[in-house]
Amino acid sequence: MAESDFPGWHGTTIIGVRKGDKVVVAGDGQVSLGQTVIKGTARKVRRLSPGGYDVVAGFAGSTADAFTLLERLEAKLEATPGQLARASVELAKDWRTDKYLQKLEAMLIVTDGKDLFVITGAGDVLEPENNIAAIGSGGNFALAAARGVYDYMDDPEQIARQAMAIASDICVYTNGNLTVETIG
Repeated sequence: MAESDFPGWHGTTIIGVRKGDKVVVAGDGQVSLGQTVIKGTARKVRRLSPGGYDVVAGFAGSTADAFTLLERLEAKLEATPGQLARASVELAKDWRTDKYLQKLEAMLIVTDGKDLFVITGAGDVLEPENNIAAIGSGGNFALAAARGVYDYMDDPEQIARQAMAIASDICVYTNGNLTVETIG
């Protein structure tokens, strides 16, 4: 599969940073259609609370597809309260095997303040090695920037904001209008 065909690699930047007892998920607000900016203030980071259990999720890719996946994730979390890893694996299995879900083009970063995962349509539930996860067209820029400042900043929100500022300066599909959610 070519990188340009990979679901979610165009049109946004989402980053998750864990440091100390906090996890921050930040996302930009730009929605693009081809080379045109349609909206600059979209909320691509959301707080889910199935059964009083807080989870923060950020998405890159098709908005309708991402909302379908977020609804499925909420249902999995309601079935397995307090078990983000299990709910994420169940979602990834469904996404990989269900004919309808296989066509969805999005990626998710999810956290409950303890775990931090990237969930993909390839059936992956990935836990980042360096406490930083990033997806979307500017994901690699944000990831590199966050790794560069991680040891020099104590607050994960500052790290995420700095990384997103750098990504928005480089990636034309990413803007500086951020939604930031903290958990933990």
